[in-house]
Amino acid sequence: MKLNELTGTIPGKVRMIGDQDTEILNICGDSRKVQPGDLFICVPGLHMDAHDFAPQAVQRGAVALLVDHPLELEVPQVVVENVRLAESYVAAQFHGNPAQKMHMIGITGTKGKTTTSFLLKSILEEAGKKVGLIGTVCSMIGEEVIPSKLTTPDPLDTQAMLQKMAEAGVEYVIMEVSAHALAMDRLAGIRFDVGAFSNFSQDHLDFFESMDSYFECKMRFFDPKMTDRIVFNVDDERIAQGIAATGREALRVGIREGSDVYVNDIEISECGSNFLMTWHKHFRVSIALKLAGIFNVYNALLAAGVCISLGIGPEAIRRGLEDVRAVPGRIELLETGTPYRVILDYAHSPDSLENILKAVRETTKGRMIALFGCGGNRDRAKRPLMGEIAGELADFCVLTSDNPRNEDPMEILAAIEEGIRGTGCEYVVIENRREAIKYALMHAHPSDVVILAGKGHETYQEINGVRHPFNEKIVVAELLKEIAGK
Repeated sequence: MKLNELTGTIPGKVRMIGDQDTEILNICGDSRKVQPGDLFICVPGLHMDAHDFAPQAVQRGAVALLVDHPLELEVPQVVVENVRLAESYVAAQFHGNPAQKMHMIGITGTKGKTTTSFLLKSILEEAGKKVGLIGTVCSMIGEEVIPSKLTTPDPLDTQAMLQKMAEAGVEYVIMEVSAHALAMDRLAGIRFDVGAFSNFSQDHLDFFESMDSYFECKMRFFDPKMTDRIVFNVDDERIAQGIAATGREALRVGIREGSDVYVNDIEISECGSNFLMTWHKHFRVSIALKLAGIFNVYNALLAAGVCISLGIGPEAIRRGLEDVRAVPGRIELLETGTPYRVILDYAHSPDSLENILKAVRETTKGRMIALFGCGGNRDRAKRPLMGEIAGELADFCVLTSDNPRNEDPMEILAAIEEGIRGTGCEYVVIENRREAIKYALMHAHPSDVVILAGKGHETYQEINGVRHPFNEKIVVAELLKEIAGK
């Protein structure tokens, strides 16, 4: 594809320097991976600026550059106002604008995106559709599973994946839409048939600095330029106010009967949730959801609302919701063969930790043991909050490392202790996560529940910038063998 064809859709001011007919064989944003014939995209990052690596990219064979200011290099350059924004349009153009060939569904919210996405995929497949999924746990094309690095990948990876999906005959694509992706224009140029908003609570304040700026970023997704239709959780007052302020029509889901789609007669057990779902004046259907917790009832409601907006009938919705037995790392009951339960969950924010602890409390006959930590180089304000929440809701806590990244793990744990001390809850601090899990397992009694919070589906632990293999399912199995052998 010629350079001028590739860059023709970029919005705003575009200045071309050099031969516009230069043939582009590929696009790349990593100077170490550049191949001869590439367009090198100079994205200014939080810690590094790719403009600084343009000379190396040219040495490796880059034949053109996408930049926000001209560089003293003898190759054609495309100068734009916003490289990140331009990257999204260039990536879509290079891959043939695949999103335009499929129905696009986006799910945003502080939590619940992954579970809602899996529920949506199940419903659509029950309706006979071929479905693609791009999210936190993985990407999927039908049953093919592709590992994920980010909740919402960068534009080059996203568009390559969408092209692969379109070529495979995918009809519907479900994407988890993170606030970071919206802030960084990773989805610019993609139009979504439906945009859904699950809930809103504290997270990512290390990046957004305030709840208001975090929320405003989420609301960008509901600009008419990005989404045709809106489905949202009306029981979340902040979301309800935000959507109302747009003046757009939307499908409201919630537990209150004032919603367009609502549930009642809710019965929650450790095996799941039974409820009656009603779409006002259209249908009423009984659902036996195999996922426990009131928050999963909300996830099911949101998934159903999206499918209703797409014209999917009640029977496919019922079968699809009931077919999902578990979502990786989301209130996942591990098969341990022990007289106590061990539950794996991705909860890593105050609200998500509170939700999992309250949900498990409803079905716990013995003690509830909460093992958790907080990630390094992230929102520091949530650390004492999570300590306080766990101390108030759990019977015993094991404070340990999550992903300390480049921070001192003991300083992170000290901040969590600030919150837990005032609750009176008994706790221990064991920085080594493997040893902490072993301690929790060895001190669990029959009918207790051990909740391993924070890692969920992750298969690594990041320490000093290095990702070390750490799959908690495997770790638990290994530790139980060790304990049984003593």
